Amino acid sequence: MKVEIYSDLVCPWCYIGKRRFEEALAAFPDAADVDVVYRPFQLNPAASETAEPSAHVYERKFGRPAATIFGPLTRAAAAEGITFRMDDALATNTFQAHRLLWFARRHGRQAEVKERLLAHYFTDGGDLGDREALAGLAEAAGLDRAATLAFLASSEGADEVRAELAEAAALGVTAVPTFIIDGALRLQGAQSPEVLLEALERAAADRSPAGAAGTA
Repeated sequence: MKVEIYSDLVCPWCYIGKRRFEEALAAFPDAADVDVVYRPFQLNPAASETAEPSAHVYERKFGRPAATIFGPLTRAAAAEGITFRMDDALATNTFQAHRLLWFARRHGRQAEVKERLLAHYFTDGGDLGDREALAGLAEAAGLDRAATLAFLASSEGADEVRAELAEAAALGVTAVPTFIIDGALRLQGAQSPEVLLEALERAAADRSPAGAAGTA
């Protein structure tokens, strides 16, 4: 079974949704057979590559104090065991970080790098556009630092990430997180673990001979 998760690295509900999906997957009997792939999505593809406080971005977008937005998000994250320090978060263009995720998948470390990137932004106040920082996160996830730096300094993977972004648009992905299971079943938003588990079970049933016969 293949689960493709479209998300952005500065999307708070994507981090929360990731935790909820992990809880659902842990309860799924066939979890070992599930291939989880993180696909790119950019909430603001025109964002500057120069980092600025996320509070400024939220206030421009929503026209109200960032604290009124950050409070509910921080509480929702805490309920999933995640520490949000949104006042410290630095907004920047996420394209390079998505390239790193593409690179990490090729080396079998995408999930580990994804978690570190999210924590870097939401908890540690890190800059997702800083190559040295990205290489350090990759190294902590088990990738070679020098190879990662060389990759980030190149244009490798850029066309592939752009193609995946275009595919997301073609599929009608307009909000994240979006979960696509086996290319068919789709869920949008940070669904509860129960809803996500039910979707996994339904997809598994559809894959079985009995399920296939029942839907023929």
